[in-house]
Amino acid sequence: MLWQRAQEPHAHRWSLPGGALGDREDIEASIKRQLAEKVDVRQLSHVEQLSVFSAPDRVPGPRVVATAFLGLVPSDIDPEIPADTAWFPVDGLPETAFDHRSIIHKARHRLGSKLSYTNLGFALAPPDFTISALRELYSAALGYRVSATNLQRVLSRRGLLEPTGDTSPPGPTGGRPAALFRFSARGILVTDQFAVLRPPSGGRPAGAGATS
Repeated sequence: MLWQRAQEPHAHRWSLPGGALGDREDIEASIKRQLAEKVDVRQLSHVEQLSVFSAPDRVPGPRVVATAFLGLVPSDIDPEIPADTAWFPVDGLPETAFDHRSIIHKARHRLGSKLSYTNLGFALAPPDFTISALRELYSAALGYRVSATNLQRVLSRRGLLEPTGDTSPPGPTGGRPAALFRFSARGILVTDQFAVLRPPSGGRPAGAGATS
């Protein structure tokens, strides 16, 4: 999510929402306030500090040190956002202000890493979901298409998924209703600290995907 700057420096470029730390607030309280005030986002399922960006020339004029956070909004939440704010695909970013492009790519790398060795998928998914829908979320976050079968196998082996006993409503073309699942815990857990979700190998057909 980016918002378009109205003032110099870098007026009219797209930037990550943020701002100065208040005198009487900590950093996490500040980022939640900035999101609420500037882009009207108030429902975050996960927030964690990403990194400190301190290059002397990262912002024109007086030196500014930034602490960036990774914040996730559940996929079933569609917040009303102001006219100067928009969602962009990470692979199709507009011209961004300052070093915000590199911050975004660092955040995506962090998210992909966390999906490999934790249960962080809970922060992206709605309470109940089909494996196909979960596959779409993981594919979007990782930047490549994963196999629904392999994803279910890996997450089930780690004890992260449990069936709800219900099925999804039939689609417009009918067909067999898909089983609904939920994450067994909706708080961050390290499940396999050495695990890596890998993209498809060159020998696989396009879209096959693989996880390990």
